[in-house]
Amino acid sequence: MIVTTPAQFRQQIEAGWLNNDSPPVPRAVFLVEPTDFRLSEQSARDNVYMDLSVKVDPARALDQHRRLSERITACGIPLVRFPGHSSTPDDLFPNNVFATIPGRCIIGRMLHPERRLEAVRSDIRAFFSDLLNYELVDLSERELVAELTGALVVDRSHRIGYCGMSQRVDDAGCQAMHEAFDLALTFRFDLKPSEYHTNVVMAVLASRALVICPEAFIDPDVPRAIADAYPGHVLEISTAEKEAFAGNCIALNFKDLFMSQAAVDALGPEKLATLESWGFEIHGIELDEIEKAGGSLRCCVAEIY
Repeated sequence: MIVTTPAQFRQQIEAGWLNNDSPPVPRAVFLVEPTDFRLSEQSARDNVYMDLSVKVDPARALDQHRRLSERITACGIPLVRFPGHSSTPDDLFPNNVFATIPGRCIIGRMLHPERRLEAVRSDIRAFFSDLLNYELVDLSERELVAELTGALVVDRSHRIGYCGMSQRVDDAGCQAMHEAFDLALTFRFDLKPSEYHTNVVMAVLASRALVICPEAFIDPDVPRAIADAYPGHVLEISTAEKEAFAGNCIALNFKDLFMSQAAVDALGPEKLATLESWGFEIHGIELDEIEKAGGSLRCCVAEIY
């Protein structure tokens, strides 16, 4: 079911029919390393978090990305690392193009032509279809826009999708993702025009906690309704904290919460203590070079369920 108003969403949540029947955290992750790191002029057209006038250091971006991999594996989380390509500068953000549920790999349909090249990678497709024997659900050739877990934040355990509408997803894309992710409920709402991806403004952590920036939504009742689904475990962040990518975080198991060091610094001790009181150990990774491309840590991590 797809709902479009806070009242409809609350009604479904309060009805009590949603099951806690799917894995809340991934069994592994994969990353795509930045190769000849540069900023994409196409992505910058609708990504206000990018500034094409800044200079980037490809070697530093690669080093930061490798340190992210090291920290993830140090927590005992299996990780697969694919090479990037110089022709696709945003491929270090693979979660927009590839996503999974148990037994299924979903391939997204990207807005910008440069990013559509990522979806045809035969190696990543073969990894899932031939090695893991996952079903491929390919949205990349359909007439729609669906940038997967950039546009859609998923509460995995309860199979709830939060789809913030922007240029990076359209109505057909929302419907296609609802079906491909086998969701029980999708809440579709409008983000403010300055926002390009839902996963920059909110995160659901291990299906038990919510980080959200209320100011990023057109209808202020939307974030209140979403918060109602996570009573006692809601961390509201400001616009400034959101712009430091504090909403672009991810829990890769029930304990280890990853975000960029810029996000950690922006949140400050009180909000970090709140996250820790919920049982999370926070891992801050220096990603300021990568963040020049308009995304942060969560965007770098594609989950394998």
